[in-house]
Parts: sequence; C-alpha cells; structure tokens
Amino acid sequence: MDIEKVFKMVLDCSFKVHSELGPGLLESAYEECMYYELQQFGLEVKKQKALPLVYQEVKLDAGYRVDLLVENRVIVEIKSVDSLADIHMAQILTYLKLSGCKLGLLVNFNVKHLKDGIKRVIL
Repeated sequence: MDIEKVFKMVLDCSFKVHSELGPGLLESAYEECMYYELQQFGLEVKKQKALPLVYQEVKLDAGYRVDLLVENRVIVEIKSVDSLADIHMAQILTYLKLSGCKLGLLVNFNVKHLKDGIKRVIL
C-alpha cells in the first residue's frame, strides 16, 4: 500500500478518536483507541514495538518503544501534554532513525482542535 495512503488513514483515525474522546485522557487510552481504529481499516498495526539500539554492531535493549507502527512504514507517537516540546520531536526522529522508517506522525491529543496537535515528520 502507498505510504501516503497509509498516512491519510492514520490521520483519519486520529481525527475520529479525538472527535469521540476529546482532550484530557491518558496517552494509553488514545493509543488503544487508535490501535482499534487502524485495525478496523485493515491495517497491520504493532503497538509498543521495541526498537533496539545498534552500537558498534551490537544490539542493545535501550528501552525504546514506538507507540504504534503502521504497516511497518509509519510511526505514530502519541502524546497527551499541554503542548508539544522539542524533546517530543527529538524522540520521534530517533525512532525513525532506529527503525529505518521515513515517515512519522506526532499526535498530541490534549488540544481543543486536533489540527493544532499534529506534526508530520519526514526523515
């Protein structure tokens, strides 16, 4: 499936979940709902996917976990914070580098209008 089509489906699911739940819940609640909605589209979704850190040809378990990995191509990092910070962008960029994925979506559900909480990230 085309990566842009996958990305559009992820966006659609994000807006649907935010419309249903609104702001103010824990990240884990949004993650579960996103996981459910993405599966309803028939997409392959992995949640809390472990990412090893490779250092000098040694795989290290550094505790990195991607919230959602969609179709093994798009990383979705879910937040429920007052506002996105530089550290959140650094986090998704690290996940993109470690996974080999080129496209990510950083979604902060703790906003009145979801369009204000979405960042598309391309590596």
